[in-house]
Amino acid sequence: MTPDAQPDTPGEAQPDAHPDVRLVKDLVAAVPAFGDLYETHVFHQDGVLPHVFFWDVTQETVRSYLGLDADAPDWRRTLRFLEEQSTRNVPGIDEVVVTSFLEYLPFPGKPGHEIVGELGPVLAAKFAEVRPAG
Repeated sequence: MTPDAQPDTPGEAQPDAHPDVRLVKDLVAAVPAFGDLYETHVFHQDGVLPHVFFWDVTQETVRSYLGLDADAPDWRRTLRFLEEQSTRNVPGIDEVVVTSFLEYLPFPGKPGHEIVGELGPVLAAKFAEVRPAG
């Protein structure tokens, strides 16, 4: 069965049915520059571990914002995608975005902290909840 195929029986679990795994795959589809990172992640983790993958996404996004890597996935596209996903209020998605992206953004005084000012309204509100001091 292909990853996007529907299960044959109602009780058959499908890995993509989990919102957090779907989030990872949708991000790679929306921001193809994450493709190599995704392939490496799946190879080393023997599957998709959304929280682990998003730690790397955060690092790459900040590197892109700082202009440290011309090949890094575009930080604007990544933030737009995460903003769109966060408006859906899906628990599995919100958990990954908040705990494995927003919480790992640079702290005040650290390089790249200014990216916090670029967050859309939904992400900014969630960020303020988990890191009220920035």
